[in-house]
Amino acid sequence: MSKGDSKSIILDIKDLINFGKEQYVAELMRFLAEILPQIDIKRNANELEITMPENLSKRVIRLRIRKFLHQNGLYDDFRPISINISDKVGYRIKQKKRVEISYY
Repeated sequence: MSKGDSKSIILDIKDLINFGKEQYVAELMRFLAEILPQIDIKRNANELEITMPENLSKRVIRLRIRKFLHQNGLYDDFRPISINISDKVGYRIKQKKRVEISYY
C-alpha cells in the first residue's frame, strides 16, 4: 500500500486495558487482521494505528469492533465512540457508564 492510496485511523484502547482486559487487545488485533486482510495494525502503548485503503470506510472498522465486543461478551461493558480531535481520527473503546437504582 502506498502512502497516496491509504489512510490512517487511531483506535484508543485505554479503557479496555485499564479494565483489566489486556488479553483482549491481542485478540482484537488478530480478529481485525483476519477479517480485514487489507489493513495494517500497529500498537503504540494505549493506541492501535490502523492503516487501510482509501476506499474502505471508517464505519467498517466500527462495525467489526462491535462484532468483536459482542462475540467476547464485552458488549454490555464497552462501546466504540468516534473521535475527531485535530490530528486524530478514529474510535475510542469506552467503558459504558451504568446507573443502578435499587428499590426498597
